[in-house]
Amino acid sequence: MGDGEPVVSRGEQIQAAEREAARQRILALAEAERIPVEETTRVVAASRRRRGQR
Repeated sequence: MGDGEPVVSRGEQIQAAEREAARQRILALAEAERIPVEETTRVVAASRRRRGQR
């Protein structure tokens, strides 16, 4: 034990693994819902053009 490593219980290891799995799921969902910058700038540019034509 004298190597300076903290002792982590099995329960703490499981909780850490569950937190990491949840984090990965959230990141995957966010990536799936992400709108590419090219699409957002295209929409903004089109709406600006329409306003200018009025």
